[in-house]
Amino acid sequence: MDTWVIVVIVVVAAVLVLLLALALARRSNAARARKREQAREHLQEAQLRSAQAEKEEALAEEQAARARRERAEVEERAAQAERDARDRVEVAQEHRSTAEELHAKAQKLDPDVALDGRRSDTVALDQTYGDQPAPRDEPTYRDEPGTGGATRR
Repeated sequence: MDTWVIVVIVVVAAVLVLLLALALARRSNAARARKREQAREHLQEAQLRSAQAEKEEALAEEQAARARRERAEVEERAAQAERDARDRVEVAQEHRSTAEELHAKAQKLDPDVALDGRRSDTVALDQTYGDQPAPRDEPTYRDEPGTGGATRR
């Protein structure tokens, strides 16, 4: 074989090796670029998810604060209602005490007075009105034919 054929074969082999190396480098660069793009997408997704997580945490904290505030308001209203109830009990006890004092005074002044403020004997009633019936506060009612019920007289 001639030398120039060997040189051409070596040059062609070197060019093929060089082309193969360039093709592999491009392929490697393209793979690296795809990986870089995927990494960017993952970072963007991670940032989006982080923002969503922060938003959800803020909403959860706001909801918890609202629940605590409402609970405090309810407890405050319950405490106020309890104070009001205690005040009413005190007022009722004062009224009862005053009523008992007045009842004792009434009993002292007239022992015949019953607990409900009326005399216990009917003699006092008869003495007041004589033979006439005691006046009534309520109106008299009677049934009239054709009216279907009681009518006021």
